[in-house]
Amino acid sequence: MILNLIGLRCPEPIMVIRKTLRKMKKNEKILVLTDDPSTKRDIPHFCHFMDHELIDFFTHVKPYRYLLKKGLSSTKID
Repeated sequence: MILNLIGLRCPEPIMVIRKTLRKMKKNEKILVLTDDPSTKRDIPHFCHFMDHELIDFFTHVKPYRYLLKKGLSSTKID
């Protein structure tokens, strides 16, 4: 699945990614396209916090690309 978030600005990309991942099954993958510089920080943090895997990313030129794999469905509690 490809999620085109070009033109959206923080916090919208993370909100859309979270909503999309909720509808997916564990281990399904999604390719996120975005041009928001804040996603360089936000997407890795989101994946870590929500136990999703950031498989690969390309942020040298726009659009930035992030390949995510859905992990656990619930929020991690430390």
